Amino acid sequence: MEAITHKGRIVAIDPEITTIEIIAESACASCHAKGLCSLGDEKVKQVLVRTDAWHPRNVGDEVEVVLKKAMGYKAVFIAYGMPLVVLFAALMVLGALGVGELWSGLGAIIAVAVCYLVIFLFRNKISKEYTFYLK
Repeated sequence: MEAITHKGRIVAIDPEITTIEIIAESACASCHAKGLCSLGDEKVKQVLVRTDAWHPRNVGDEVEVVLKKAMGYKAVFIAYGMPLVVLFAALMVLGALGVGELWSGLGAIIAVAVCYLVIFLFRNKISKEYTFYLK
């Protein structure tokens, strides 16, 4: 199984949800001169994983968070690919209808905003499809 993995640390454990803290490093975060150039940055992200009663863990344990690679590609498509398709489709349709360039551009931007609004409204349903596992 091809998977995307990140190392993390357990922050909190509830009966249903385990909270994992992942430190996402930039490409230059391991450079010895990162303090001088200030381009290297680290972001702390928290991931919620279903608690597994069969594998007891404690707060502070180092774990590996796993997500299927196909789910990662799907997330990228939903976040970037779908709005791009909506943008081009709106530009083509409005251009074919004879709408001016200014209004076609504004209409395409509004269409992308509506696309992101729909994604936001269905975020709970979408998030249920993305299941993280602990390794």
